[in-house]
Amino acid sequence: MNSEPSLKDLNTFGFDVRCNRIVRIDSVEVLKSYISETESLYMILGGGSNVLFTSNFQGDILLNSLSGKDILEESHEFVKLKIGSGENWHELVNWCVNNGFGGIENMAMIPGSVGAAPIQNIGAYGVEIKDVLNEVEFINLETQIPSTLLNDECNFAYRNSIFKNELKGKVFITSITITLQKNRKPDLSYWALSQHLTKNRIEDPSILDVFNAVVAVRQSKLPDPAVLGNSGSFFKNPVLNKEAFERALEEHPDLRYFEIDDQRYKVAAGWLIEQCGWKGKRIGNTGCHDKQALVLVNYGDATGEEVWNLAKEIIKSVDDKFGFTLEAEVNII
Repeated sequence: MNSEPSLKDLNTFGFDVRCNRIVRIDSVEVLKSYISETESLYMILGGGSNVLFTSNFQGDILLNSLSGKDILEESHEFVKLKIGSGENWHELVNWCVNNGFGGIENMAMIPGSVGAAPIQNIGAYGVEIKDVLNEVEFINLETQIPSTLLNDECNFAYRNSIFKNELKGKVFITSITITLQKNRKPDLSYWALSQHLTKNRIEDPSILDVFNAVVAVRQSKLPDPAVLGNSGSFFKNPVLNKEAFERALEEHPDLRYFEIDDQRYKVAAGWLIEQCGWKGKRIGNTGCHDKQALVLVNYGDATGEEVWNLAKEIIKSVDDKFGFTLEAEVNII
C-alpha cells in the first residue's frame, strides 16, 4: 500500500491531496476490526462529493464500500428497502425508478453515497430523504455497538440532521431503510421541474418522466465532475421566517424563493450569488460555473484553499448586498 496515497479520484473536486492510508470498509466486521485496533486519526469517506480538502489529511481514510439492496416488505402499493450505505445514490434512484418504486425520482443525479443521504438530509426539486426514510442503522465508533434511529429521532431539518450535530464523527452509518410507493403521483411542486415537463408537453408524468426531466435539467446546469471538478451545490439556500422573508421581498421584489410552508421560505442562493456578479467569474484556477452560480469549480490546478477563499469572498458579498449569511453545504476539511 502506498505510504501516502492520493485522494484525487476519491473527491469530486479532483484535488490531489494525500492521506496516511486508505482502508476499504466492505463489511461491518472490517469496520469493527479497524476501529478496535487503530490509534490513528481517521475520516469516513463515501462518494467524496460533499467534502472540500483544503490540505492533506493527516490520518486514514475509511472508504465506505458497504453494498446491498434488499426488499424487506412488499405489497401492491409499497415496497420497503434496506440499502447499504456505500451504494451510489444516483444508481439507487435509477434502480428504483426502473422497478416502479416512486418517491426519490426528484433526487436523481445527486452525487455521493447512500450513507450521506441522512447526514445531509439530501433533497432536490421539493423532495428530501426524510420524506421516505424509515430508519438509519449505524455503528458507534467508540463502543462498536450497532444502533438504529427512527426517522423522527434523526432531527431532520434543511440539509441537517443529528448526524451533523450530536453524532458527528461518532458513528458510521451502515444502512438506511426507506419506503417507496408503487403508484406514486409525482411531486411537481418545484417550478423548474414543472416548467420542463410543460415545455416538453408531458401532462401526466410518470416517475420515469420526472426522473428523466430531473436528469435533463441538472445536466443542463451542472458540470460533470469527471470533466470539471466540483461538489455540486456548494452553498445551502437561506431559509427565512415569514417576517424576514416579507422584509427581504419588499427590498428585493425580484427575489427568487420557494415556499416551504406558510411560515418558512427558502431563498435561492444561486440567484443571490448571481446578483452579486459571481456567475461565470473565474479567479485563477477556480470560479463560479457559468450556468449555475451555486457550483464552485476546479479548472484543473486549483487547491482546496483557493476554492475556500473564493467561497468566503462570495459569502461576504452576499452578506453585504442582501444581509443573508450563506452557509457551505460541503464539509470543509
